[in-house]
Amino acid sequence: MNQNKKSRASIFELNGIPKFDQALPLALQHVVAMIVGCVTPAIIVAGVAGLDSTNRVMLIQSSLVVSALSTFLQLFPIGKKQGFRLGAGLPVIMGASFAYVASMQAIAGDFGIAAIFGAQIIGGIIAAIIGFFIDKIRKVFPPLVTGTVVFTIGLSLYPTAVNYMAGGTSNDTYGHWSNWLVAFITLAVVIFLNHFTKGFLKLASILIGIIVGYIVSIPFGMVDLAAVAQAKVFQIPQIMHFGIKFEPSSCIAIGLLFAINAIQAIGDFTATTTGSMDREPTDQELKGAIVGYGCMNIIGAFLGGLPTASYSQNVGIVTTTKVINRVVLGMAAAILLIAGLVPKFSGLLTTIPHCVLGGATISVFASIAMTGIRLITSQQMNFRNTTVVGLSVALGVGVTQASASLAMFPAWVTTVFGKTPVVIATCVAVLLNLILPKEQKA
Repeated sequence: MNQNKKSRASIFELNGIPKFDQALPLALQHVVAMIVGCVTPAIIVAGVAGLDSTNRVMLIQSSLVVSALSTFLQLFPIGKKQGFRLGAGLPVIMGASFAYVASMQAIAGDFGIAAIFGAQIIGGIIAAIIGFFIDKIRKVFPPLVTGTVVFTIGLSLYPTAVNYMAGGTSNDTYGHWSNWLVAFITLAVVIFLNHFTKGFLKLASILIGIIVGYIVSIPFGMVDLAAVAQAKVFQIPQIMHFGIKFEPSSCIAIGLLFAINAIQAIGDFTATTTGSMDREPTDQELKGAIVGYGCMNIIGAFLGGLPTASYSQNVGIVTTTKVINRVVLGMAAAILLIAGLVPKFSGLLTTIPHCVLGGATISVFASIAMTGIRLITSQQMNFRNTTVVGLSVALGVGVTQASASLAMFPAWVTTVFGKTPVVIATCVAVLLNLILPKEQKA
């Protein structure tokens, strides 16, 4: 009896086992908040790469499984409690990240999906190195720089969302009014739930929006359930199913994003501890978090799961509810893992029409850009800082929109710098922040 009392814990405690009936609804809350974000990058990349229905299902499966394993590692670290550990031991949820989508689209279109996983391995190594030297490297990426990059990532995703709202560029019905109608109905539901409801309805706004949009799209003949019928009931992701290819320009582009996301993760982990535990994360926790993030992405590449990152929406849930028990979030990861091992579930997700996904995710992409703006404006917007932000975004977005401007350069230059504005924006922001003199306070 005494032993049972010792093992039992409140949902508001980091360690220990809470009551199942308390933990399960809270775990489902986390799953609902992130499941759409977790599978959408895989759906988008699969479309660009031209994968058939079987491989599309496999990619979604793998992304869910890797997201679950990444979350488990951050919740329950590997290593000595007082020494170095892989993982933070903090209440966070990891999932496939939108931050890489624009670059992955370019890579998948030019070099195939195998090049994404090769670049992911290099990116994971870079993230792990950053983790070991985090106290020194994070000085190069202050909020002004990371905010500029995050803002640019949001901007780079807007065309993807709009193309999806119009039906997807690969579809014969691209631009048809029916696609726009379904997309705007989906978007309207998301906006309504976000701004006029509270609790579960607000939290699940994107998921509910997709369900409504899905139902509305059926009479228009947009739903094809053939992939569900063909999918197996149970399947384990296969090692190196999609292959691994190391293409230098792809490695550079993804590697830079991994460096940025490693630094960005500090913000999520800090927000988690300060918002729910009234403390800053320790150096040991941050080092374990980022090295674990890097190592798990290396493993994920072999399993065919797309790059992961910490999920800010789940950080928001933790800080709002103050529920920090790791078992609660572990149950959420277990649900993700089970979903990833059931191809029929992944197959069902592939049947969501492009216009529905576009209508649901454009608000997500907008929030990413706004997160960047919040980071930027957390710093004083003097002449120096506006120069850093303005020039970085101008050159990044400008070159991407005028990609023919790099036509006389070698092909790898266009791949690295001309496909997405993030790489140029990152390089210019870091450089300007280092060389421009800081303005003296009056």
